[in-house]
Amino acid sequence: MLRPLARLLWMLCLTPALAEGNFVPLFNGTNLDGWINVNCAPETWTAAQGMIHCTGTPTGELRTTRMYQNFVLELEWRHLRPKGNAGVFVWADALTARGQPFIRGIEVQVLDGQEGNGYTSDGDIFPIHGARMTPLNGRGGDRAFPTEKRMKPSPEWNHYRIECVDGAISLAVNGKVVTRGTNASPRKGYICLESEGSPAEFRNLRIQELPAAAALDPSNIARPDEGFRPWYNGLDLTGWHAAPDALKHWKADDWTLTHDGGHGEGDPHLWSDEEFGDFILVADWRWVDKPNDADLPVVLPDGTRALNPDGSPRTLKVPNAGDSGIYLRGSDRSQVNIWCWPVGSGEVYGYREDAKLPADVRAAVTPKLKADRPIGDWNRFIITLRGDRLTVVLNDQVVIDNARLPGIPARGPIALQHHGAPIQFANLFVHRLD
Repeated sequence: MLRPLARLLWMLCLTPALAEGNFVPLFNGTNLDGWINVNCAPETWTAAQGMIHCTGTPTGELRTTRMYQNFVLELEWRHLRPKGNAGVFVWADALTARGQPFIRGIEVQVLDGQEGNGYTSDGDIFPIHGARMTPLNGRGGDRAFPTEKRMKPSPEWNHYRIECVDGAISLAVNGKVVTRGTNASPRKGYICLESEGSPAEFRNLRIQELPAAAALDPSNIARPDEGFRPWYNGLDLTGWHAAPDALKHWKADDWTLTHDGGHGEGDPHLWSDEEFGDFILVADWRWVDKPNDADLPVVLPDGTRALNPDGSPRTLKVPNAGDSGIYLRGSDRSQVNIWCWPVGSGEVYGYREDAKLPADVRAAVTPKLKADRPIGDWNRFIITLRGDRLTVVLNDQVVIDNARLPGIPARGPIALQHHGAPIQFANLFVHRLD
């Protein structure tokens, strides 16, 4: 086993002397077997004539089905029009980061003809959305900059050789190493190709796996594939329906799905075409209006509303940007609330407010804590429904834990609620459990 210093020097000086016979194709040249469309439309990524073609819309990723730790990755790419943007991610998570169309990992920039103080089109490397890396040839941040310009302009092909060893990464552009970084985390994860606004093509993808120095701490391993599939394609409302007038107010806007807050005739909510039984749902959301101070009700841990000594409802003045929610299995009663009340989002209003239900049921659907981020920031729900049992995680905090929803239908569609306020949704993923 190499000593740490010797191993680092070895990594920094890696050459193509690695055995060529140990490379295997990462793309079979005819279809996308071995790859998963993370959050794009089906037509965003296609395979033909030995190339992976990307339309550039919506913004998102195509990733490998399996993780890689230490490896050498080679590929060729080109932009089909000048000033195009794309990327190659390594050591990436399976799903996109909260409120982002991108995945946490290390990005190797694929950019054409754009230069600035903080970026180049010559092969930058940088960590994104919670990943970490120490750059070599940095400029005070965590981005590693190339030591020379070797990139060919659109529509010419460029060759990348990306070497990843124990958290160190190097990039050779058209035959010469120009960019390096060290101490990356994660340092085991998926490889992704990025769609970011312009058409691009990739070909001759191949990989050589290398031995690891030691077992990894779990903190250095990317989040794994848990069986989620995208539930919104970023281009249109395929898979969803609403009343004709209501559809005027829902807009597919690249990786976000927006409601403008306007009113229409008929049911204003956006419903899934599919029905679901048991499932796990990931949904990001944020308020888009500026908040106004409002006196909103205080809810006690048992689910009842607090009262003042004179018996009047107790309220608290808080910033308020609106009200929305997610209906489960076709029932507005089983709504996971999105709102600005002091009790926090995630509560199930139709059950908590029902005085005929047992006290333990009403208490269980009341949030254990307020986990909402400030108005305007993105939030992430992870909603799990098994039988009549509901768990809601909001921004990594369990706010509803295995609460019982008596009488909830066994199956039904899911809806995004319009309740009079502009709101954005993103990163809608579902994993069927049944």
